Amino acid sequence: MLDLTEDQLAFRDDVRTFVAEEIRPNAIELDQTETYPADILAELGDRRLTGLTIPEAYGGMGEGHLELVVLIEEFSTALMSVSSSLALHLGVAGVIEQFGTDDQRETYLPEMATFDTVGALGLSEAGAGANKLEMETTATREGNEWVLEGHKQWVTNYFDADYVLTYAKTGPDEDAPHNISAFLVPTEAFDVEEVWGTLGAWSVKSPRVRLEDVRVDDDARVGAVGEAYVQRGTLHNGVNVPARGVGIARAALEDTVAYLQEREQYQQPVGDFQGVRWAVGEMAERVETARFHTYRAAAKADAGEDVTKAFAMAKLNASDAAIENANDAIRFLGGRGYTTDHHVERYLRDAQLLTIAGGPNDVHRNTLADAVFDEYSNQAK
Repeated sequence: MLDLTEDQLAFRDDVRTFVAEEIRPNAIELDQTETYPADILAELGDRRLTGLTIPEAYGGMGEGHLELVVLIEEFSTALMSVSSSLALHLGVAGVIEQFGTDDQRETYLPEMATFDTVGALGLSEAGAGANKLEMETTATREGNEWVLEGHKQWVTNYFDADYVLTYAKTGPDEDAPHNISAFLVPTEAFDVEEVWGTLGAWSVKSPRVRLEDVRVDDDARVGAVGEAYVQRGTLHNGVNVPARGVGIARAALEDTVAYLQEREQYQQPVGDFQGVRWAVGEMAERVETARFHTYRAAAKADAGEDVTKAFAMAKLNASDAAIENANDAIRFLGGRGYTTDHHVERYLRDAQLLTIAGGPNDVHRNTLADAVFDEYSNQAK
């Protein structure tokens, strides 16, 4: 289940070459200047990689979750912001493909596959972080229109996006979770309220934006009225988050090994010291374990199986691996690792986001514990 096919290995190798030639040489500059990787994403559009999971009938590549995590891991070894931008875009496309109308699929997906139309996600709010059901944004129906009021934050891709897939309450709280609908709202309909300075992920901004008396036609609604949040829960594009962690953890390991082989102290390479070698072995264990869990979650998603436990394990393992390996890389590179002349300080900054993105890790620990108790309690009966 976890071995890549020859086609998947060839795909990975092609992406790895692109990353080495086009992304990594520019990563530090893009990060430090907080520059959106527009040229890189445009090239990915030309290659249809921005349509990786979009069906071939709409100009995409029609690949699954396993190919997605392979792609996201490779991009994250160089610049996680590229992975974030692409994954959020594909997530919006996935909602349109699964729950949209034929007209919506034909209108949006072909240009999303080429990145000529860019999607952003409007889900989180100031009071709706871990529990999205507490969102306050509303959509009130007036004839054939919906009137949206409220705000969204952490809207990745917003400044380059054409549409924000916006979730809003369309029914009373007592109907939750069957009281939330989704709408494709043009970005120009929003007002930007806040552009935060953040610890990491500097190349792609995720601002807070507001909707005031914004009207959209009913044909902007994606999915059934009141069912958007429930429908969203059946999609598994979230496996991109642990895949980012695997990529960062692997990059930290690779940079560490390269440095330790050339750096000498006490008349020998630092990598020859036993304590150092053991620690590097532990870094490799983290990468392999995180990748195993991430591939397994993706494979289960592709097979239509329940991914609840597998995804929680992947998210926790991969985010921890990214942070621990980035910390170790800085420790081994010493003063060099603390400078922006090297990549490893960025790995640590970017990795911190992964404990929050896709839901806080403590929430996933609860989910994992619930799944384990359900599974083993049933086995004991």
